[in-house]
Amino acid sequence: MQNNIHVSIRGLTGRFPELLAVEDSIRMAFECLVNCYQQGGKVLICGNGGSCSDSDHITGELMKGFELKRPLNKSFREKLLGSGSERGIYLSENLQQGLPAISLSAHSALLTAIANDMDFDLVYAQQVVCYGKAGDVIIGISTSGNSQNVIDAFITAKAKGMIVIGLTGESGGRMKPHCDILINLPGTRTASVQELMIPVYHTLCRTLENYFFGNQDE
Repeated sequence: MQNNIHVSIRGLTGRFPELLAVEDSIRMAFECLVNCYQQGGKVLICGNGGSCSDSDHITGELMKGFELKRPLNKSFREKLLGSGSERGIYLSENLQQGLPAISLSAHSALLTAIANDMDFDLVYAQQVVCYGKAGDVIIGISTSGNSQNVIDAFITAKAKGMIVIGLTGESGGRMKPHCDILINLPGTRTASVQELMIPVYHTLCRTLENYFFGNQDE
């Protein structure tokens, strides 16, 4: 695990030297996510605005192939083939393994129901109540670190026994004390922080994919 993430971080900081300041946090986040998935857990992700789009983006990279093929394991392929149908053959050849992740920003009917009937600050915390379990991880994205609905999700996640990873700007904002791991990217301008977020979470997603699927037989 160590060599895997060290090589990835070396490549990341070679392209973005300003990220040397958070390389330890990125490594810890990777190790935390590996442990979560090895124990059968899942990752919940949330944010607002551009960070909402980042939540969806990360989910997409985790739930299906990112840079590698992720063929189904042999036993599950055989079960699909055992259906005896042409569609079972098709599914066995085309479905992929994934790393379970849920973007809490993606459910528009649920979000508006919570916002309308309860409070917009609760749109993510309410989902954590229902989805979260001890050992799961929540990644909250906020360039300011001050998004109340993300902070409320963190507080709720901690009460559920989850691990909290914050992806934010330089100060960490009000979310900082609620994080087990804080990746506080250098910069105070929203756009500058957001421009660094993509290579960071791409590195995490790529390294997780290599760790879990990199040595599979085709």
